Amino acid sequence: MELKKAIDQISKDKGIDRDMLIRTLEDAVRTSVHRKYGEDVDLEVSFNEDTGEIEVYHFKIVTKEVDNPTSQISLEEALSHDPSVQEDDEMGFRLNVGDLGRIAAQSAKQVIIQRMRDAELEIIFDEYKDRKGEIISGIVQRRDKSGWIVNLGRTEALLPKEEQIPREHYKRGDRVEAIVIDVRKEGRGPQVLISRAHRDYMGALFKREVPEVDEGIVQIMGIARDPGSRAKVAVMSRDRDVDPVGACVGIRGSRIQNIVQELRGERIDIVVWSPDIATYARNALAPAIISRITVDEDENLLEIVVPDDQLSNSIGRKGQNVKLAAKLLGWKIDVFTETRHAEINEIGHGLEQLSSVVELPLEQFLEAGYTSIEKINQASDQDLLDAIDGLDAEKISNLRSAINFLGADASKTKKNDDDA
Repeated sequence: MELKKAIDQISKDKGIDRDMLIRTLEDAVRTSVHRKYGEDVDLEVSFNEDTGEIEVYHFKIVTKEVDNPTSQISLEEALSHDPSVQEDDEMGFRLNVGDLGRIAAQSAKQVIIQRMRDAELEIIFDEYKDRKGEIISGIVQRRDKSGWIVNLGRTEALLPKEEQIPREHYKRGDRVEAIVIDVRKEGRGPQVLISRAHRDYMGALFKREVPEVDEGIVQIMGIARDPGSRAKVAVMSRDRDVDPVGACVGIRGSRIQNIVQELRGERIDIVVWSPDIATYARNALAPAIISRITVDEDENLLEIVVPDDQLSNSIGRKGQNVKLAAKLLGWKIDVFTETRHAEINEIGHGLEQLSSVVELPLEQFLEAGYTSIEKINQASDQDLLDAIDGLDAEKISNLRSAINFLGADASKTKKNDDDA
């Protein structure tokens, strides 16, 4: 009964299915017997619940002449065991498991230990693969070439370098929180990958700190992060009486501050989501003031025009504000000051007039590097002929005349402005 108690105890302590443990034990004994007596031995191995022992039976065929003693038994010898036996019957003889020998017993033990370890690792894998997207806590254990190894208790996790918050330093024994982003099967056991830089980690923190997010009243529509520096989180409310920004910020900023503190001071902008991309863009680029927005759906491009004194606000330090806004929206964003936008439009309008005069596409001038009237005017006739297909002497003459006309018109406009 000692074996039965051991099985029950291991099953309880390790959380391993009892039936699977018994099958593992039976397989281990079967393997050991085969190693001692040969692979052609016909065996039946089973665990007897009543006696608490592993029973092994060796089966042989009853024959008149014995050619293979391992698989056959003579009719004469069989009759001494069972007077009713007949030729071609199968007889089972119980083997004493204790007689397996030291090597066979050691082999059985090793197989059992390995099967138990495999079963335990499978349980751990199943446990953590269902925890993707969940925040877990562990103790920093050691540095690895790929990052930090974090002890989770039953297993270890890897916090890769690229998933760490920049300029965040750890030492052995530190407790760290992160989100599970992947669980892989490795030879040494499950490989749990965790992250503190992933956008989903921020989403999980909001879910933990903001009840309205956890309950689904306030929904997070998008997250863009520059980990450790700045982030933008787009939110919307499913209840008109609940302000999504206020819910996320909390009374006196208590909720958002808990998240900021966990992320080592990462600045977080809460953005109100809108189905209208222009409105959404205005919200995402705050605190910059936007003069107007042009939406190019074919190119997935937003052309943003801001007052001259709002350029730095809209772009942000090292372009961070506009980069995060573009990532949040999933659109490309070009930002222009009102002055620069006016200049570009004026130049573009003039070039369009010139291309119309010579009946050539504007793209041909731009591809040849002639992006302004001034550049065309400074070029020689031969340079233009070499660079732009479709030009001839007559068209160049018309081009020069048009440039003179546009130049005189511009001078006249400037003089009128000066007189005013």
